Amino acid sequence: MVPLVYHPDYSFAFPRDHRFTMSKFKLTYENLVRYGLVHNNLFTPEKPEIEQFHLAHDPGYVKALCKNTLDEKAWRRIGLPFSEQLIHRTLIAPAGTLLASKLALEHGVACHIGGGTHHAHYSFGSGFCLLNDLAFSSLALNQMKPDLKILIFDLDVHQGDGTASILKNEKNIYTVSVHCEKNFPYRKETSTVDVGLYAGMSDDEYLTIVESTLNESISRFSPDIVLYDAGVDIWEHDKLGLLNISWQGIFERDKLVFEKFKQAGIPIASVIGGGYDPDEHELARRHSIVFEAANSVFNVL
Repeated sequence: MVPLVYHPDYSFAFPRDHRFTMSKFKLTYENLVRYGLVHNNLFTPEKPEIEQFHLAHDPGYVKALCKNTLDEKAWRRIGLPFSEQLIHRTLIAPAGTLLASKLALEHGVACHIGGGTHHAHYSFGSGFCLLNDLAFSSLALNQMKPDLKILIFDLDVHQGDGTASILKNEKNIYTVSVHCEKNFPYRKETSTVDVGLYAGMSDDEYLTIVESTLNESISRFSPDIVLYDAGVDIWEHDKLGLLNISWQGIFERDKLVFEKFKQAGIPIASVIGGGYDPDEHELARRHSIVFEAANSVFNVL
């Protein structure tokens, strides 16, 4: 079984008509239980000390989040309604990605039933993202192991702009983003490698581009670990997507990513990233694909 990271507080009572489906974390976990993928392989993150987030974020911004002193404009940019439960889960989730990264270094692979908040910048949140788990985890890993070379391989349909911005001066952290060019964020940042896709791209061409980008990234950066954002908002009917990728295309993408890094002997930790659908159960089933793909490639624990 592939190591899984999850916390029951990731989902909480949330407006059902909101574009962000907060229930998807709990429902994805329940899917994995039904699929027989949860046994002695489940790990629960603990909430870090607030100061730890200063690795990736402005201390004033972190304090304002926790104290609910951000102004109305800042909350509009985030796009989520403030609640104590939201802040609580926001402070735990980045630790989940960091825990998955540590488990991947130990076992070769680990999957986080959460994460992928790649639009959060150093001093502000954006696009449903308050704190950037990918940037935080990478910087925390480098703090523990300064020579560790880290690749963030982001296949969410939206560019990982916050990740690129926060990590732009980090010599041992490489950001690769394959995204729909004509989509949010409309002001792009500069990743180490950006691959902008045209709207409406379908499976075959998409998978060819993903594979060539994988090969180039492994050859060019020779990373010691990869953090993989497996956003399912590439799906053909995603409400915020614009690509035309089938369910099978998503599975083939995830399987390809895991296979490439396994063959290269590079540990991989995945996060679920974005996905938008008013049908919460269908969305959770799509988010479950990455875990099925991981278990089809790896046999650990």
